[in-house]
Amino acid sequence: MRVRPGLHCITLSLTQLSTARAGRLIDRNTLGKRIALVSIAVCILLSVAKITVGLLAHSTSVVADGVESAGDVLASSFVFLGLLVAAKPADKDHPYGHGRYETLTGLTVGFILIFVGIAIAVRSLATVGSVHEPPKAYAAWALLASMIAKSVLASVKFRIGHRIGSAALVADAWNDSVDILSAFTAMAAMGLSVLDPTRFLAADHYGGFAVGLIVILTGLRVTKDSSDRLSDRMPALERIDAIRRIAAEDPRVLAIDKCYARNSGLQYHVDLYLKVDPRMTVLESHQLATATRTRIRQQLDWVADVLIYVEPPTA
Repeated sequence: MRVRPGLHCITLSLTQLSTARAGRLIDRNTLGKRIALVSIAVCILLSVAKITVGLLAHSTSVVADGVESAGDVLASSFVFLGLLVAAKPADKDHPYGHGRYETLTGLTVGFILIFVGIAIAVRSLATVGSVHEPPKAYAAWALLASMIAKSVLASVKFRIGHRIGSAALVADAWNDSVDILSAFTAMAAMGLSVLDPTRFLAADHYGGFAVGLIVILTGLRVTKDSSDRLSDRMPALERIDAIRRIAAEDPRVLAIDKCYARNSGLQYHVDLYLKVDPRMTVLESHQLATATRTRIRQQLDWVADVLIYVEPPTA
């Protein structure tokens, strides 16, 4: 059986493209997993340090911030697990791949934050009226170290998370950002108790409560962002415009009717409706659709695949 040269070239180019794109996706996924592992290690150290120092220094707000960091360990572990599962190739039961497990991880991180925030707030208020030794000033060093470490982690996760399109990594970055605010809040509350324990002894407890509220609000935001992606919310308008622009480069495309995109983890699956000359043969339409699909996937690495519908122009 002879294979037409034109079709053979198209098949070969698609095979090469799929191989190259698979390599890029693995690299992006590997980068995300490495950051998640570093985050787990840092959060374990911070959690142990803050809880230990907080207990020794009799500071409720520092202990609360340490418990929040312990929640971060669990959250980053879920992020790593989500990226691990998302890296699995498509199969018969998952023709669109396993990317949405990564988005589900972002949703899980949001629920963890809400639960941890409620636990911190309730625990901090439980002993607000008790009389005890005022906190020691040296506990502030643990909070300062936490703010510096979390600033670095949040910056890296936001940058890499947006670059590779990871909802879970961005959710974890928001988690780290709120840690900076919660640590600052804990430091301010503890400072009041240290400066004037007679009047502001309870400030340390209220500081822990404020940390809990901040964590809850962040969890709600992360949950909403992940839910939007799971409910097939369209990507930013600039991305849709980029798909349309690339598709319109071929003069055989008379118009672009509709363009939809739904998220699947680190990438998007696109449905594209093209208006073409009604006298075009089936083979010509197929070649046009294949060429358009190839260009879009070559130029936009966040597009997993494109399903193209060819239609005649409306009268």
